[in-house]
Amino acid sequence: MTSYQHNQYERAARALQDGREAAQAGEVRLALNMIEQALDMLEVLAPHRERDILLAQAHLGSYQLLTVLGKPQAAQHLRRGVSYARTTRDPLARELAQECLESAR
Repeated sequence: MTSYQHNQYERAARALQDGREAAQAGEVRLALNMIEQALDMLEVLAPHRERDILLAQAHLGSYQLLTVLGKPQAAQHLRRGVSYARTTRDPLARELAQECLESAR
């Protein structure tokens, strides 16, 4: 992994964490903005397990926030997040995906 890629992973992970914190504080729109920034950073990187785990978390976080706002694009994020969670086989990502699938029913 190059230093550029490492830096992008760190920046994306930080944006994702900031988004989670904003969501917990009830700042849904700010949280969405931060998660969208993380998605933008991650989607330009080459496939890698770490990238895919972060993409799963970001898409599932977007799903949760967009659901709160009643936005129809939530379903797209759910599908993508579940797909990434399944392919990474990361237990935490898979658990989050399962929670989101159950809430969608």
